[in-house]
Amino acid sequence: MARRLGLLVVLIFILAVPAFAITMANDPHGFDHLTWGIPLTNIPELTVTRSNSHTIDYQFRDRPPVYADIPVESVHLSTVDDQFARVTIRYSGAKAHAQVLQFLEQSYGKIERIPGQMMRGLNQQYTWRGPDTEISLTYEANRDRGFIFIESRNLAPRFQDRMSDTAE
Repeated sequence: MARRLGLLVVLIFILAVPAFAITMANDPHGFDHLTWGIPLTNIPELTVTRSNSHTIDYQFRDRPPVYADIPVESVHLSTVDDQFARVTIRYSGAKAHAQVLQFLEQSYGKIERIPGQMMRGLNQQYTWRGPDTEISLTYEANRDRGFIFIESRNLAPRFQDRMSDTAE
């Protein structure tokens, strides 16, 4: 039993790439032309996709989902207590992943590659942290899909707080 557990731990270590936190260069203080904390309710280019008592999700109206001129599956903007706090981007494909990663490195800082470090694996996670913004990228190679979370470091924790307040 102990041998199987040891093999499982080694397999998980081999297949997963640990998360790397990079100090962000050029904090965007928001997304696109929208700064953290503003209300999104009266922006005509956005449409509501989901709403509850504390959070509202939006997407761009009449515009295909793109991030940095890269076609993606979806781009959702979220508010908590009527303050813009998070962007969630979903994409698929190794080509899109390579383009997204290249854009993030060029815009916010290079990933430090340590000799012997795996840059490929079933799960890749990277994080860029700035004074106001945190960008997290997760890529699941076995499902060929990726997720990017661009968040206000001050407002994003409220999502969890609001979920805890309403949980039973």
